[in-house]
Amino acid sequence: MVVAYDGGAYAGWQVQPGAVTVQGAMEAALKQVTGETTRVQCSGRTDAGVHALGQVAHFDLSKQYAPDKLQLSLNAVLPQDVRVLALKRARPDFHARFSPKGKEYSYFIWNHPVLPPHLRHYHYLVRKPLDLAAMRRAAALLVGQQDFASFSANPNREISGTVRHLTGLAVTRRGPEIVIRARGDGFLYKMVRSLAGFLIRVGAGDLPPESARTILAAKLRTATVPTAPPQGLFLWKVFYGGRRPLLQS
Repeated sequence: MVVAYDGGAYAGWQVQPGAVTVQGAMEAALKQVTGETTRVQCSGRTDAGVHALGQVAHFDLSKQYAPDKLQLSLNAVLPQDVRVLALKRARPDFHARFSPKGKEYSYFIWNHPVLPPHLRHYHYLVRKPLDLAAMRRAAALLVGQQDFASFSANPNREISGTVRHLTGLAVTRRGPEIVIRARGDGFLYKMVRSLAGFLIRVGAGDLPPESARTILAAKLRTATVPTAPPQGLFLWKVFYGGRRPLLQS
């Protein structure tokens, strides 16, 4: 299934003792609708306050259900800030976490002295004018297969190492809204928010675009790279390879 959620009220995706989580809400809804207790596996956990438009998840049930009716039933009992956008039967070899070939995240910035109230939960307000050209020069230096330890909030706990292939890092602007879109084969803990924090510093003139090279080479997280706030971040899309769709009707 494809799931969208407003992460503002949640302590992230993953179930945690004494915390309200998206995974917890999904599993409670499935229990209410089907009577079955099942684990909902997602493509990648999101942190507290982070949103999703294209999160992909899967679950196993012992009984057969019509996907369209199950989708309607889940949306009827889920909290209003969580919605199942699509639900289909999956092939037996499909796994939401292990099957993806890549992901895309979007980070939204409001570059203006005043942030409209209805955007406050979905944009990071940066009042100082940002130099888009400088941000794009820095972004270009970060694209490729590189060691992103300097852009991980906890590089020493990355089981699979800190090398990732960042296939795209685009910076666009429409009026006061600046969007950073990061696409890659995988991302480290808080990596996208760290990339956004760094690019914002470059745009503000605090760092030159070329500092991307020295930061990458250091392979060490320092205060030079701040972690941007969570409310601007969305898990936008998850990509699955192969000619045949992994999700089938």
